[in-house]
Amino acid sequence: MRDAYQEQLDGLAEILSVMCGQVADALEKATRALLEADLQLAEEVISGDALVDETRSTAEERALALLALQAPVATDLRIVVSAIHGAGDIERMGDLALHVAQAARRRHPRPVLPPEVAPYFAEMGRIGVDLARKAGEMIRTRDLEQATAMETEDDAMDDLHRHLFTVLMDRSWPHGVGPAVDITLLGRFYERYADHAVALGRRIVFIVTGQMPGPLMV
Repeated sequence: MRDAYQEQLDGLAEILSVMCGQVADALEKATRALLEADLQLAEEVISGDALVDETRSTAEERALALLALQAPVATDLRIVVSAIHGAGDIERMGDLALHVAQAARRRHPRPVLPPEVAPYFAEMGRIGVDLARKAGEMIRTRDLEQATAMETEDDAMDDLHRHLFTVLMDRSWPHGVGPAVDITLLGRFYERYADHAVALGRRIVFIVTGQMPGPLMV
């Protein structure tokens, strides 16, 4: 019985890890759609968001079944509760990738980004995808060191996000209000995506240590 129960807990972690892979793929495609004005990639992200939602539902159903049938305690209870919250974080990452893809579709065939800011978004996309993939591995392994490192790795995303405002506030900005609004919103989407990945790291810290790090606003 205990082996079967442990398999259920491991299966729950696997579902969340799969979700991380889904939202990493979504952001990777959405970023390419944004940079290359690729309508097909944008549509793939938009249509694929339903799969992320379905996977979240599966994770929550499994977690609630464990709560109802197994009455977990201590570490096991932390795993199940964190899985419910973590599924929400990952789904929100998928929603943010969706918003990026929708921006690319809305402006197609025109590019969304002026050339001088495109490299910033290429790097923000790379960081976001990397964080999501690391989160998937961290959920599988419950690696405390990797979990605590997530916040440090997010610093690069925050630096890029802040630097975008420097570019936009420059008096020589030649592209007008519309592109500035798009860039501001898109930068926020990437920054929040990374914040949710950091939140997943904090939940792993909670599972392993029993203590939740300080709150992160996402």
